[in-house]
Amino acid sequence: MHPLVKLAKETVEQYVRTGKIIRTPAEPTAEMTGKAGVFVSIKKNGELRGCIGTFEPAAENVASEINQNAISAATRDPRFAPVDPSELDALEYSVDVLSKPEKVGSKKDLDPERYGVIVKSGIRRGLLLPDLEGVNTVDEQVGIACMKAGIDPHENIELYRFEVKRYK
Repeated sequence: MHPLVKLAKETVEQYVRTGKIIRTPAEPTAEMTGKAGVFVSIKKNGELRGCIGTFEPAAENVASEINQNAISAATRDPRFAPVDPSELDALEYSVDVLSKPEKVGSKKDLDPERYGVIVKSGIRRGLLLPDLEGVNTVDEQVGIACMKAGIDPHENIELYRFEVKRYK
């Protein structure tokens, strides 16, 4: 198991069992020391169980982003009930570390397998990670991101793309 995924798993297990937040590793790996947006995804039996993240860095380093987002994915994703201790053994984790988002001129600059997308209209923003099962076209990707943000598909939107390093 990759150290970033191990950190997410240990963070969730400790928090769900005890309510305590584990400390970031005393000797972090190189990937843990940088600053980046991070998404933590949790699946149970192949189905999404929680996914929360940050578009851009919000913590001091990737390890801290993982701690915060792993707890949020397990306990604060509004689509799901908080993870129960009885579920912990059945959970699978992945961690996506995002590149800095770059503004693009049009949908032709997107590729749902390679790039994640951020759609923006006013203060509303929606994000969809790349390479997701069942999302095969740019229109599907942008449409889902708009829906997540409460943006009408016919509104004028700004588009941003980013790449991820996905760890499982």
